[in-house]
Amino acid sequence: MLRLWKATINSRNGLAFAFRSEQAVREEIFALLVSLPLAWFIGATAMRAVELVCAVAFVLVVELLNTAIEKLADRLTMDHDKQIGRVKDMGSAAVGVALLMAGAFWIFAIVERLGFV
Repeated sequence: MLRLWKATINSRNGLAFAFRSEQAVREEIFALLVSLPLAWFIGATAMRAVELVCAVAFVLVVELLNTAIEKLADRLTMDHDKQIGRVKDMGSAAVGVALLMAGAFWIFAIVERLGFV
């Protein structure tokens, strides 16, 4: 039980630090909060609403991982390093792919709600 409690505290601390230090994390948390009621309005079923919220949460998860990679890379060296730049670009690409996926989920749900599918 103690291990679970410590893991929960570490997770809260990590999320709080990311929230304080990264504009993208703040924006994605805001999007997640907006998606909660909006998903219930747009989703044709309860399961679709859950999927929509999870799609936005997935973007936040990928952003947190990308932020961790960037913070670690910056800790290694602040000098320009070609390989570190490529790693950071791949993390950014992962966020971009997650955003495209979430957007596709939401567009499909809207089209479904409007009765076109």
